[in-house]
Amino acid sequence: MSFATIKKILPIIGIALFIFIIIKIDFVNIINEIKQADLLFIGLACILLFVMLIVQTYKWYVIALLQGIAIPFNKAFEINMISNFYGFVTPSKAGGIIRAEYLREYADNKNIGQGLFNFTLDKIFDFCAVIFLTIVFSFVFKDKLALPIGLFIALFLGFILVSLFFLHKERSKFFLKFFYRRFIPKKYQDQAKITFENFYEHVPQKRYFIPLFFLNIISWCLVYLIIYCIGLSLGVELSFMYYLAILPLGTLVSILPISISGLGTREAVLISLFGLFGVAAVKTFTMSLINIIIVGIIPSIIGIWLVVRRKD
Repeated sequence: MSFATIKKILPIIGIALFIFIIIKIDFVNIINEIKQADLLFIGLACILLFVMLIVQTYKWYVIALLQGIAIPFNKAFEINMISNFYGFVTPSKAGGIIRAEYLREYADNKNIGQGLFNFTLDKIFDFCAVIFLTIVFSFVFKDKLALPIGLFIALFLGFILVSLFFLHKERSKFFLKFFYRRFIPKKYQDQAKITFENFYEHVPQKRYFIPLFFLNIISWCLVYLIIYCIGLSLGVELSFMYYLAILPLGTLVSILPISISGLGTREAVLISLFGLFGVAAVKTFTMSLINIIIVGIIPSIIGIWLVVRRKD
């Protein structure tokens, strides 16, 4: 089986798993849970969504300013909504990289390189924040959740070291020289050189990295607070601390490129983990489904509208 075929098949796995869970739980039970949801907590989740989107935008908007990219915040917010749409409909949210193309308009040299760096650095902090939360709350609930904490710590430290290595221009150039000569066709090599140079233009100083990292922590906590409110609307009365122990693991699984936006794989993990605390599978699945609607579909609808409006 070729790599291209595997790449096409992988995203179907999560969707198939999602459908299987619906059949197993019974769609009628899910509908009943949705009907009984407390609208007050759903409304609070929608308010928190707006706050989360502002923080989500702000964390990479700050990186853009440190790069010398002069973009108004309202335009950055629009781009964030658009990239949310592309991220929602692609495996591992890879489509969010479209942000780099939109940032090109505001870069001094109109090259995509600075936008690519912005996206890359933001995703580094994003991933580090999720791993960090996983480590912290794995310790807190180590008696209840038998998790490979040592593996998470090694992954966290290894990812930071690799990221710091490639954030240094000269080290990166030395390492990537082989791939540049071997895999990039000659007719694209000049453009690739320009993009590489622009990628490392105005790299933010490392003293800003810790505040940027904590901005990502806040962003993820808001995402999980939204799910917590949805859980309360369904009568799930677990402490928010338990959500912080469970949800980062669901996030890590959703990053795997075997589904669209983590569909199916995330739900399977969450059902297993929330089940350890006595939460019924139907409630966990319904909670995830409502979260997809609020955090995924609503911003995506706004994002696709903005895409259409820009083309008019």
